[in-house]
Amino acid sequence: MRIVLAGAHGQVARRLGRLLSDRGDTVLGLVRNPDHRADLEADGVTPVVLDLESAAVDQVADVASGADAVVFAAGAGPGSGAARKDTVDRGAAVLLADAAERAGVRSYLLVSSMGADLVADGASPEGVDEVFTAYLRAKLAAEQDLLARPGLAVTVLRPGGLTDDEGTGRVTLDRHVERGEIPRDDVAAVLLAFLDSPREGAVVELVAGKTPVAEAVASVP
Repeated sequence: MRIVLAGAHGQVARRLGRLLSDRGDTVLGLVRNPDHRADLEADGVTPVVLDLESAAVDQVADVASGADAVVFAAGAGPGSGAARKDTVDRGAAVLLADAAERAGVRSYLLVSSMGADLVADGASPEGVDEVFTAYLRAKLAAEQDLLARPGLAVTVLRPGGLTDDEGTGRVTLDRHVERGEIPRDDVAAVLLAFLDSPREGAVVELVAGKTPVAEAVASVP
C-alpha cells in the first residue's frame, strides 16, 4: 500500500510507520519540522515537510495523489493552548480530508481521543481543564466533519491513556469501553489492522485487553 501519514514524527505514528515500511508498504510522512526528516528516513518512511496549519489544499492533495489511504495522527501536543488544539486537531484533520477528496483517496483513518463524546452538544465535562476541553472539542468536531463526507470512508479510533509499555497484541476495542490505558505499540498495531480492513463509519474506543488485535478489528461492524 501507499499511505500518507500526518503527524509522522509522533510516538504512535512512528511505530505505525515502521510497521508499514517493515512489510514493504510505501509511507509518506508529513512533518512540520525539517529536523525530523532523518528520524523518519531511519524508520523507512519518506519525509514530506509540510505544515498542515498553513498549507494549501492543493499542496497536500499533491502528496496524497495515488495513495491508498491517509492517516491523521497529528496533534498540537502538550504545552499548546486552546487555539492550536483547534488549528491542528480539528483544522489540520479537515484540511487532510479536503486534500484526500481532491486526490480521490477514499480511506481515511483518524486518531481521535477517548472522551471526545463528553463534549457533545456543547457540554463541559466536570473536572476537565479548559485546554483539555478544547482538545476534546477539536477532536469531536474533526470526527463530525469527516464522518459527514460521503466521499470518504472514515474510521475513527479513540485510544485511552497512552503508555510506553511493551505492546501485548491484545486489546479491548468497541463502541464504548471502560476508561483505561493502552500501549502505543498496540495502538499502532490496531491502526495497521484498520488500514488492511477498513470499517467505514466506525467510531471505536481502544484500551488494553485480552482480544488479539486482528480478532478485535474483525469484530467491529
